[in-house]
Amino acid sequence: MKKIGLILSFFALVMLFGCTKEETTETQKQVTATESTQELTPAEAKAIAKEAYVYAFPMVVNYKTMYMYVLNKKSPEYKGPFNYLGCDARLFTPEDKAVVTPNSDTPYCMFWVDLRQEPVVISVPEMEPERFYHFQLIDLYTHNFAYIGTLTTGNGSGKYLIAGPGWKGQKPEGINEVINCETDIFFGVVRTQLFNPEDIDNVKKIQDAYDLKGLSAYLGKEAPPAALKIDFPEWKEGEQFNAGAFTYIDFMLSLITPVDEEKELMKRFAKIGLGTDERFDINKFSPEIADALKDGVKEGFKELEAFIERTKKDPLGSAKIFGTREFLKESAAKNYSLPNFYIMRAVAAHMGLYGNSGAEATYPTYLVDSDGTPLNASDNNYTLTFKKEELPPVKAFWSLTMYDGKTQLFIQNSLDRYLLNSTMMDQFKKEEDGSIIFYIQKDSPGKDKEANWLPAPDGPMYMVMRLYGPEPDALEGRWAPPSLQKVQ
Repeated sequence: MKKIGLILSFFALVMLFGCTKEETTETQKQVTATESTQELTPAEAKAIAKEAYVYAFPMVVNYKTMYMYVLNKKSPEYKGPFNYLGCDARLFTPEDKAVVTPNSDTPYCMFWVDLRQEPVVISVPEMEPERFYHFQLIDLYTHNFAYIGTLTTGNGSGKYLIAGPGWKGQKPEGINEVINCETDIFFGVVRTQLFNPEDIDNVKKIQDAYDLKGLSAYLGKEAPPAALKIDFPEWKEGEQFNAGAFTYIDFMLSLITPVDEEKELMKRFAKIGLGTDERFDINKFSPEIADALKDGVKEGFKELEAFIERTKKDPLGSAKIFGTREFLKESAAKNYSLPNFYIMRAVAAHMGLYGNSGAEATYPTYLVDSDGTPLNASDNNYTLTFKKEELPPVKAFWSLTMYDGKTQLFIQNSLDRYLLNSTMMDQFKKEEDGSIIFYIQKDSPGKDKEANWLPAPDGPMYMVMRLYGPEPDALEGRWAPPSLQKVQ
């Protein structure tokens, strides 16, 4: 099924879905409620709670967005049911609050797929060689498990079968490639480059040609029996940051089959009642253990903040924390000397949920100025200068987007402008030497400079630069974004 709307741009990096407690794996069923709570000390409970929170934080924020987009039909963010391809032709604004650090660069489509019944087939049309597009495919853990698009499969037409971990079939005739997902549920976000506002009808035609259908429909056969209905918990905002997160962690763990190297970790989580046959209930623990679980969450979130503090000056940071499971393993060891990648994955979900893998896009992020001081536009004006030959090196396009430091969302401003990007090059005012100065401040720098003005909030702020199709110079650090200068 498909719904297409007319867009100017849209970015939502968001949601997921899966199976019931009755469908837990044999490994999980072996863990009983008795085993999960035996001889648990407050110190051990706190340590496990911290570990589980960091591990599953991305799955929790997945659930928040899933609930807002596909489960709660009364939500203003509701997009449609699972296995439904939707393209929303509009500009993301400050009114969109379901996803932190949203993107308003390009027309977007997105879809959530349940593979428990059968695989699905994604069809894409042929398009101009110069137009960038991709389907970013994201599993329940938030790993980018595959891409279909310009940089991977090319701009020709194609049909791609996406199968869950239990599918044993053969590649059907007419299918270009079979792509396997390690979870039965995945999310897809589709980006299609918009060259300029007048190009929107061309983008819409491309979106109209995108298609998503079950394998049986593709083959013209009768569909297999539907998967069992799922009992989804109600989302309560704020619980992603406290012990309420354990309700969602417990639920999301019921939707996965752990990989071999994480089975022992799942047994450890079961000691505090996560991933067992019984639903998590913090009230079944003694007050001392319950307090320890709450403290573990606080410690887990502090660990996220500490990682962000240590790495915030790294312009290539985003290219190191988004990707496949295998990529994250390698990056954890190579870039951070870590035994696992869970803290990286959690920070990625907190700072930019569903960010792209580095080869598709990188996200140099401005959190501090050239002096290392956190950004705050209530008292400061800033400038960002690109010399003539030092614009971001990309195969497709780049953008610079402003966010409120408190809400992590767009801000209201007199221009309704939330970003500057390379499609706006003709309107930017250039200096005599060919350089471009961007003015980053809450008040207008003057009518003669407003073409280069990126409005800032009256308070804390941060900015994300997005480089789509980054060249090797950007990926390997030979090019670096200019520093943000405070106007004295």
